[in-house]
Amino acid sequence: MLSRLLLFFIAILFKLPLFVLHGLGNGFGFIAYRFDPRFKERIDANLKRAFNISNENDLKKLTRVAVREIGKCLMEAPAIWFNTPQKNFRWVKQCYGWEHVETALKKKKGIIFLTPHLGCFEITAQYYAHFHPITVLFKRPKKNWLANIVLSGRRHPQIHLAEANIQGVKLLMQALKKGEAIGVLPDQVPNEGQGVWTQFFNTPAYTMTLVSKLAASSKATVLIGFGHRLSNGQGYEVHIEPLGQDHSPQGINDRLEMLIRKYPTQYLWNYQRFKKPNK
Repeated sequence: MLSRLLLFFIAILFKLPLFVLHGLGNGFGFIAYRFDPRFKERIDANLKRAFNISNENDLKKLTRVAVREIGKCLMEAPAIWFNTPQKNFRWVKQCYGWEHVETALKKKKGIIFLTPHLGCFEITAQYYAHFHPITVLFKRPKKNWLANIVLSGRRHPQIHLAEANIQGVKLLMQALKKGEAIGVLPDQVPNEGQGVWTQFFNTPAYTMTLVSKLAASSKATVLIGFGHRLSNGQGYEVHIEPLGQDHSPQGINDRLEMLIRKYPTQYLWNYQRFKKPNK
């Protein structure tokens, strides 16, 4: 009953225009940072860890914008889940790097899309699914009511969900064998035994080995997909870039770090990237 009521509320609230949702997100991010000690502590620690900024005013400016972008992220995700695929597609104003997709599809070895917690990571799969099917790896939320909302919202005719377990990995492998695309959050902390400790912003971070193994076994093309959030609720720009030759966990972290440094305010700095893995 609770999940149905929440679904109804979300379906109504998130039909608002994007500029309104992003405006609400601005306020929500600021309020959360001001009044939620754990939220503030996590963001402050991650930003200080990542950027050696000695000037306190410069750090405050970066933090102020970052928390507002996090608020936008939290407001836009449910809207994307419960929008029509056509509306989500219209929110993307430009795509840079689609030629890399076309080149990869001609090889018929599949595509591994890496979509880090940067910008609007929900929009990238939606955009790609407008043209081709994609299987997306996800970690089921622990709370059932939230899991129901996420699963309901992420339904799409061409997006197939693969839970982060053995069966889900099999679905990813099957998609690659068919020459299709898969989507993975490469900076998501895997469970113990499913990753290795590598450096990320000069800090040890437990990093998944799944991408490296899938790339080696399938010979799929590995691309990075990033949904750049435009100002004033104007929509998004999708950027697609090749990962490069180094598909190792450390190579992936290095490449992601380069991208995040270009758009530092749009990373999800409240995410516990440096936590110990669950057993």
